[in-house]
Amino acid sequence: MLHRFEIQLADVDRSVYESLDLRVARHPSEDNPYLLTRVLAFALEYEPGLEWSGGLSEGSEPAIWRKSPDGRVLSWIEVGAPAADRLHRAAKLAERVAVWCHRRPDLLQQKCSKEKVHKADRIRLAKVPGELLAALEQRLDRNNRWDLSHHEGRVTIVVGGDAIDAAIDVVPLVPVGGLGE
Repeated sequence: MLHRFEIQLADVDRSVYESLDLRVARHPSEDNPYLLTRVLAFALEYEPGLEWSGGLSEGSEPAIWRKSPDGRVLSWIEVGAPAADRLHRAAKLAERVAVWCHRRPDLLQQKCSKEKVHKADRIRLAKVPGELLAALEQRLDRNNRWDLSHHEGRVTIVVGGDAIDAAIDVVPLVPVGGLGE
């Protein structure tokens, strides 16, 4: 199924103000919270050149990435709870790695703290609250219009006149001093 998201983005924290028009294909194995987390990740990580990868259908690629003209991976953005070895490879390949986790980010942190993950303390983990996703899921349609603002770690999304507000905590995947190279 194809969803359209017209997003007026005001990311005050990063000084990014954009109008995004996203067409997002939902893979048959993908549930709504994962889809919505992908859209939030794209919007809140937005920078020129950011694009969807092969994602779910191409297992060696992240959900979202940005490459340089010569093919180097500049940003590698995962959604969900990727395996530690996948993050290890991503951190060696890309200049910047982020994970947007919508289910049990604490388990991902525990798992990665016990395994070798290259520069694990430099991988950013965004913890997306389930309440935010549940509220967005109730308003999910094939055509979606969001006014999305991000300021001091809080997001406000206005959908159909309703404002949904939540904090998205962004922390290191593994605190300094944890395992990693």
